[in-house]
Amino acid sequence: MAETENNIAGPEDDGQGIIREPFESALSERYLVYAMSTITARSLPDLRDGLKPVHRRLLWTMRQLRLAPENAFKKSARVVGDVIGKYHPHGDTAVYDAMVRLAQPFTLRYPLVEGQGNFGNIDGDNAAAYRYTEARLTRTAMQLMAGLDEGTVDFVPTYNGEEEEPELMPGLFPNLLANGASGIAVGMATSIPSHNVAEVLDAAELVLFNKDVTHEELMAVFHGPDFATGGLVVDGPDAISNAYETGRGSFRVRGRFHAPEAESAEDSEAGIERQKGGGYQLVISEIPYQVPKGKLIEQIAAAISDKKLPILEDVRDESDESVRIVLVPRSRNVDPELLKESVYKLTDLETRFGLNLNVLDHTRTPMVMGLKELLQNWVTHQTLILQRRTTHRLAKIADRLELLEGYIIAFLNLDRVIEIIRTEDEPKPVMMKEFGLTDRQTEAILNMRLRSLRKLEEMQLRTEKDELLKEQDELEKLLASPARQKTRLKKDMAALRKEYGPDTALGARRTTIAEAAPTVEFDPNAMIEKEPVTVILSQKGWVRAAKGHVDLGKDGAGDFKYKEGDAPAFAVHCQTTDRLLLVGDDGRFFTLGADKLPGARGFGEPVRNTLDIDAAAQIIALIVHAKDRQVLLASTLGKGFVAVTDELLAETRKGRQVVNLKGDAKLTVARPVEDSHDHVAVVGENRKLVVFALEEMPVMTRGQGVTLQRYRDGGLSDATTFTLADGLSWAMGGKGDRTRTENEIGMWKVARGAAGRLPPQGFPKTNRF
Repeated sequence: MAETENNIAGPEDDGQGIIREPFESALSERYLVYAMSTITARSLPDLRDGLKPVHRRLLWTMRQLRLAPENAFKKSARVVGDVIGKYHPHGDTAVYDAMVRLAQPFTLRYPLVEGQGNFGNIDGDNAAAYRYTEARLTRTAMQLMAGLDEGTVDFVPTYNGEEEEPELMPGLFPNLLANGASGIAVGMATSIPSHNVAEVLDAAELVLFNKDVTHEELMAVFHGPDFATGGLVVDGPDAISNAYETGRGSFRVRGRFHAPEAESAEDSEAGIERQKGGGYQLVISEIPYQVPKGKLIEQIAAAISDKKLPILEDVRDESDESVRIVLVPRSRNVDPELLKESVYKLTDLETRFGLNLNVLDHTRTPMVMGLKELLQNWVTHQTLILQRRTTHRLAKIADRLELLEGYIIAFLNLDRVIEIIRTEDEPKPVMMKEFGLTDRQTEAILNMRLRSLRKLEEMQLRTEKDELLKEQDELEKLLASPARQKTRLKKDMAALRKEYGPDTALGARRTTIAEAAPTVEFDPNAMIEKEPVTVILSQKGWVRAAKGHVDLGKDGAGDFKYKEGDAPAFAVHCQTTDRLLLVGDDGRFFTLGADKLPGARGFGEPVRNTLDIDAAAQIIALIVHAKDRQVLLASTLGKGFVAVTDELLAETRKGRQVVNLKGDAKLTVARPVEDSHDHVAVVGENRKLVVFALEEMPVMTRGQGVTLQRYRDGGLSDATTFTLADGLSWAMGGKGDRTRTENEIGMWKVARGAAGRLPPQGFPKTNRF
């Protein structure tokens, strides 16, 4: 096999027409070809007309079929058949889906296809098959294709060379920003929202007349997305501006609450409809772009059934042609703003739409552009289109003027022309020689029908000639003057803007750009009905919650039953709105919602079904979370620290590693610190006790902690906090719940990290406080 310069085997012909080459190089070369094809000819739009090839070919085919807005509809199957047969050799489903998208008023801000029949709906239902639907072009599509017959763009052969198709659409309609685009290529993607045409044209005019226009000046007239389904963009102006300056970012899009039939304008704007008896209901009139209405309603209903939205009683879909989703609160005392904020948080009534201005420039090179660069390229393209249209028109005028000169000569010598035609076998050379006519002029005269002779009136011919000469002069001045070209573009954009102005039905802005006002703080506990409960956790990890604060008895176990071989471990009184911290001896903390626990009629459920607790780990504590509550943490290594429960909450079932342990060390102490406590007592397995000030303990969120007591052998047995003035207390053995308190604790009070001395007489043999 042949070797290349880099000692890599290169392609080799085996003499039988089979090229052998290394798999790695063959794969990379072929994949690169595929990637470039996907990027440039499938997934990314051209910034000049905002279309992908499939959309461009659809519009061109419909134009060829004369499906103008004033003409009759034709079957979609006919359009799809012509597209895949002549221009786009891909699957019919993909082509029809692209066509459907162009016809959906809830997908495209300015639809390019007018559909008749079932083209899908905002609920997310699919369109009918193409044999049942019909389509034709919209006026917007015709404006996007305006100038195709005026030499404005190049035509290229189709895939089989039998037809020609335009390389791009030349119209002045700013389709890329007006209708947006989305697509995933190989290694890159694009995501462009739709915008208001009037704002796009205003920004383009600023760029046209001032190449040094600032981004801030552009954003003064270009306000942001204008989605087909309306809604609210609630990001701040700085975030929106930065996204358009860099070409990357995202927008927070919300549905709109609006009740047209409300009693007051304030209620109407807030989407509140008052009911008899003082109740109310909320009305959603617009939903975020690309969120299926059916899916949104299912999410709200699921949140109700899962008790994530207990303040919401019901959701109803009362939509017809317009969206009307009704939310019924559980009671009239529910704060409407809290209910709105809850629905925003828990459903797709609030989503994020990504901005990625990744497009193909005039050289078909993909790149991410900011708003200014994008508009500059588009304005440059439209200037080139104007120049090509002008050049094409000048050529047409020159051709017509040549013919008019011939017609005038024929009119002035009509009798002689007729005589030559009647008497000469070859009249053409005679006429050319006698009257000095060109070949085109002579052919035009000879090809005239007799009835056309009546049109040969000198005044009409000269009038037409003068008008053409005047137009020719204006066009030549236009072609020679960049300033005139800018003025002409401004005039054309003004005419287009008038048609899509903010006072028109199609051009009126639908999406409101307004930073969200300070909202009601979303508190998950507000979604939970507050009730007292008693949570019981057994030694084998079965958890349950009994209603009310049950008497747990002297042993703290209460009258609850346990599985055979199981026994009580922890029991706490709390509220359903509380969160519980489960502490493993491996230093990992887990969080449980008290409202999500099974009832106490049975044995409960294994806590490991809900949390990913290591099988070898033992639960050493069950703590009720409270804001700013401190917990003393200590391991068998004799190290520890103080943590705040706010920093110990875990959002996932895997929990949070808080205490780092080495070797066979275990976390043995996790005790809440009371507000009045000011000292720490630590006892080791060697039965030595030390007492030191609580302020010597660091407050940490994670780590090993600091040394609490020094050992020659063994490790830490137990630790607790207490109030020095009240003395150190511990439980006495035997029956009952008697405790003993040692007030004279001074002889054990030393600095943190000391070895300590034997505890007071009567200290439990278990070495536990």
